[in-house]
Amino acid sequence: MKNLLIYLFSLEKKPKKGLMGFEWVMLAYMAFTFIIIFLGWSRLPNAEMMVWGRLKVLAVTLAMWGAYRMFPLGLMRVARAVVQMSLLSWWYPDIFELNRMLPNLDHVFATWEQTLFHCQPALLFSQVASHGIFSELMCLGYYSYYPMMLVVSVGVLMVKRAEFERAILIILGSFFIHYIIFIFVPVAGPQFYYEAVGMDKIAQGIFPNLHDYFNLHQIRMECPGYKEGIFYALVEQAHQAGERPVAAFPSSHVSICMVLMLIAWRTRMRFVFWALMPFAVLLFLSTVYIRAHYAIDALAGLVSGTLCYILLAWLTSLRKWK
Repeated sequence: MKNLLIYLFSLEKKPKKGLMGFEWVMLAYMAFTFIIIFLGWSRLPNAEMMVWGRLKVLAVTLAMWGAYRMFPLGLMRVARAVVQMSLLSWWYPDIFELNRMLPNLDHVFATWEQTLFHCQPALLFSQVASHGIFSELMCLGYYSYYPMMLVVSVGVLMVKRAEFERAILIILGSFFIHYIIFIFVPVAGPQFYYEAVGMDKIAQGIFPNLHDYFNLHQIRMECPGYKEGIFYALVEQAHQAGERPVAAFPSSHVSICMVLMLIAWRTRMRFVFWALMPFAVLLFLSTVYIRAHYAIDALAGLVSGTLCYILLAWLTSLRKWK
């Protein structure tokens, strides 16, 4: 801890002149979505607002770069990473504005789910395991997604500081890869689709095509489980704050969790890896339990997270990280 504090409040001998790798990743995603916005301008009701939002993100990024150049402290370097991670909460709802140009695909995924499992796991899981303690464990697992990012990021900073920028790049890069998938694969997930169709029809195996229904209707069913629970309330608050009928396939919760676990393992933070393992298992199960995702979304998240880590770890291995 003493060494970390010294690093945070000491001037760097060789401060980085340009943008950090993770900032370039964000700018690449910004440029990509700028192209989509201009190509679909007439079909995007909030296109102008989206452009201004991106310009504000760019201004914040450049301001943080300028502050670091004036005060090249380790703390400022970390602050730049914190800002970009925090901006994910802005980028996430923005996906809905882009993928609403395409027809909804929930009927396809619900049909695949029924074919593969002969039921809807997201419909039955919470009914079979309805005890309040189990419900709280599921909500704890789902909410642990946020502190897991903090624990792994801080762990890398403390244990293997030279890998910090690279680790943040891999995390942010994984998010943005999934955001691109979400733009072109518009799946709302059970919590929106089941509510729109009706639970009786879902139970009967009826999965109608809703086309552009979610452009005008964004009603989400409440999470199943113990409504008086502390973690239940935290999950509901998080959903009410920023959830949209978007980003169900693959599960980014599961995918990013996989990325975090792999980062912990590869940076030799074995204690952190094994300490987080129970939460990772709960998180995987909880995505289906609270009806945020179909089971195939969670399974796909395991694959996409692993592939994102392998790809980004390989790309970042082509240069030195200081």
